[in-house]
Amino acid sequence: MNVPEVDGQTVYDIVLKNKYTRALEIGTSTGHSGIWIAWALSKTGGKLITIDIDERRHRRALANFEAAGVAPFIDARLGDAHQIVPALAGPFDFVFSDADKDWYKNYLVALLPKLEAGGCYVTHNVSEGRRRGGDSGEYLNYLRSLPDLTTTLDGRGAGMAISYKRSGS
Repeated sequence: MNVPEVDGQTVYDIVLKNKYTRALEIGTSTGHSGIWIAWALSKTGGKLITIDIDERRHRRALANFEAAGVAPFIDARLGDAHQIVPALAGPFDFVFSDADKDWYKNYLVALLPKLEAGGCYVTHNVSEGRRRGGDSGEYLNYLRSLPDLTTTLDGRGAGMAISYKRSGS
């Protein structure tokens, strides 16, 4: 599934504006969001780790990364994010979560301690009261309850929760 162009442009702008260099994407799919992120990282000197469980989508993403010229900025991993994400060392300054919507909270819990102060955690397909594949209200309430995050919603495109980790957290 391709991310809407406005969503890709938004993550590109966030990475570039904040000069992030250590990014993680959960849910590579065919690589379209990863291309936007890696394109920004190519300008900041950074690298993206991206994870997908589906071998066919993974191969397609690798081809798309090569065709877009961003492959040198991407470490694409094939495997189960439920196991890979908690094992990642971090730290990260940018995370794009777009896989396994029922695990959004689990990914956040695993990664928040590894997200640097000032870092950004973007959750795709989230908006007030809805989420592709279900209701995002519980997840959104959880995000908003965390004292070390400042969360806003971007209702353009597919909808995204954009959370920044407060300094000193």
